[in-house]
Order: sequence, then C-alpha cells, then structure tokens
Amino acid sequence: MSTSALRLSGIDMHYGYVRALAGIDFHVEPGEVVGLLGDNGAGKSTLLKVMSGAHRPSGGSIAVHGREVEFHSPSDASDAGIQMVYQDLALIDAQDISTNLNIGREILYKGPLGWLGFIDRKAMRRRSETELDRLGVRTAPMTRPVEMLSGGQRQVVALARSAIRVSGSLSETGDTNGVLLLDEPTAALGYEQTKQVEALIRRMAGQGVAIVLVTHNLPLCHEVADRVVVLNRGSKVADVPMAGTDPDHIVGWITGARPSQTFQEYP
Repeated sequence: MSTSALRLSGIDMHYGYVRALAGIDFHVEPGEVVGLLGDNGAGKSTLLKVMSGAHRPSGGSIAVHGREVEFHSPSDASDAGIQMVYQDLALIDAQDISTNLNIGREILYKGPLGWLGFIDRKAMRRRSETELDRLGVRTAPMTRPVEMLSGGQRQVVALARSAIRVSGSLSETGDTNGVLLLDEPTAALGYEQTKQVEALIRRMAGQGVAIVLVTHNLPLCHEVADRVVVLNRGSKVADVPMAGTDPDHIVGWITGARPSQTFQEYP
C-alpha cells in the first residue's frame, strides 16, 4: 500500500448547530487527480478549506505523507507541501509574470545592493523560465504584465506558481510529492483556454503531484480525473474511479437521486 500524499479521516465540521461535514474520509495519492464534486452547499469548499488550513475541523485527523498534522493556518499547510489555487487566482495584475511567480521568494542582489533589499529581476526571470520549462509551460514573455494575459494564461500562471511552491516546500521537508488544491480552475474560461489548463493538470500529475480538483465542469473531470468523490449535504455519497463510471450516475449522486456508493482503491 502506498502512502497517501494527503489523507483525511473522520472529518467533522460544525458551525454552531449546523454540521457542514459529517465524518468525511478522503485521500489522494501521489500523481493522482481526484475530482471533488457536489452541488452548491454540499460541503466541497468547506472540505477544501480544511485541507488548505483555512479552517480547523471540529473532529477527525489529517495526515500528509503518512505523518499526522494539525493545521492552524494556511501557512502550516503550505509548509507541509499543500498549495491552494483560489478562483480569484490571487495574482497581481500590474506586475509581470516573473514577479507573480516569485512572490515571497524574491532573489536579491549579492553584496551591498542585496543588503539594502534590491531585487535581481534578471535572475528571477531566468529562474522562472527554468521552472516553467520543467513544467512544460509556455505562456508569454516573463516581462509581460498579468493584466495583458488571457484568462487561460492567467490560470496557467497561477497553477504554475503553486506547483513551483509545492516543489520548493518539499525540497526542504525531504518529500517527493506535493498536493495542489484547485478551486474551479476553468470557471469562465473558453474551450481553448480550458484545454490549456487540462494539459497542465495532466503534466503536473505526471510529475507526481497529487491534485484535488473542485469543479462543476463534469467534462473536465472526465478528461483529467482518476477518481471522483461526491459530497451531498456534508456527507460523502460516492468515491469511485472515473474510468467506467456513468456520467448519469455522478449526476444522480450530486442531486441525491442515486444511493450512496463508495469504492476505496487504496485501503
């Protein structure tokens, strides 16, 4: 049995008397893409916030690469190798691609200029180009402001930034695989832009990154997901491999018209 990149066991989440999550078990393996599906209010966003450290669960446990952890903030999850890409992307529109890729890990000049906090932008551009080449990403020149990019290019920059941060965090902890949490990565994108994002998700998974994909886009799930987990009113109602699963069954689980079914590929 392989060690899961991320495993949640018996996760409960209460908001006063409201139970938003009810004993959720969830895992994602290195190199696996898991689609997290459900209607509005099903608990997807809440579970994603638990994974990312934004919310502390009322009960249950979280393990990263087999080590039980407690997240008190998103920075704790980031230190453990978990990165979240939000719907709003959190990019700085007025800054160029290189600056956005290097936020929080800027390269300073060596010597007196570095002591004074001067940033070596040429070095950052070179590093950015190397990192994007490793991911197989081609967007636009590193000096182009994000506000001049298409929606698909912006999404690719946000995904690449998180993938790069995952690699950086893991090099410090000694692990080999990180976790990316994607919240509606193709919302408001056209067909060609969606295909760009699909290709990048597959490349990142091929490099061993574990990916959790929250989306309402079922065709996207069929293209990139290895497994789907469906939530309904805070409970897990399905955990099945994508291959061979009837789309109508998935819709039935989402709407509550179909009985619960779980399939655990990894015990």
